[in-house]
Amino acid sequence: MSHDNSTDTGAQIERLRSEYGALLQRLEANQQDFYRLARSVFRVQEDERRRLARDLHDGIGQNLTALKHHLALLRDALPPEQAQARARAETAAALCAQTLDETRQLSRLLRPQVLDDLGLEAALRWLARTLGEAGGVRCEIQADELPTLEGDLQTLAFRVAQEALTNVVKHARASHAWIRAEVRAGWLRIEVDDDGQGCPPESIRSGIGSGVGGMRERVRLHGGRFALSPRPGGGSRVQAAVPLDGNAVTAQD
Repeated sequence: MSHDNSTDTGAQIERLRSEYGALLQRLEANQQDFYRLARSVFRVQEDERRRLARDLHDGIGQNLTALKHHLALLRDALPPEQAQARARAETAAALCAQTLDETRQLSRLLRPQVLDDLGLEAALRWLARTLGEAGGVRCEIQADELPTLEGDLQTLAFRVAQEALTNVVKHARASHAWIRAEVRAGWLRIEVDDDGQGCPPESIRSGIGSGVGGMRERVRLHGGRFALSPRPGGGSRVQAAVPLDGNAVTAQD
């Protein structure tokens, strides 16, 4: 009798092991499906950003250029004695020119054409000029000899650098920032350092209010690792590493 009980118990344990293994396989498959779906959502968002950027540049931008030209013609056609009207036309032309510049800047921030045309290194150097230095932060780029990257991976790396540098400009009170990009041992690594006031501990833990949480989750969806930490010597450091093969795995910070 005891032998039968022992046999039954062994069979039950073996069945539980089998069911547990099958459950783990289903969970892993579901996780992979979720990662693929989430990456597809981000891809659709980037496609929409690209379309909006093109519409701003080719549609509204061209209309503003034409309007600026017509306002200049109107100003020049007014006789000298209509000084007030000429001044108003000049003001309108200046406002139109400012709006045109802001529209072009918004178009580039939505989806910089240089990222698609020339790749990640050129896009990072553009980002340093337009976002970093324009915000009063001297930004240095180290991104030599990057290989041609898959589109989603290239976009991910640029968005991580863009969000990190945006936080530096807006919140860090930094004078200097460094962006490094390299490929090593099958991983693309992005690091953004600054010499500012550093991040509060609660921001490091939660990422709330600084875009850190969004960066972390997006990197994880590509099987990568993400970390925000104090920088030795002062300031903060954002680090992201993503496998070149794009396999999504559960990653820890």
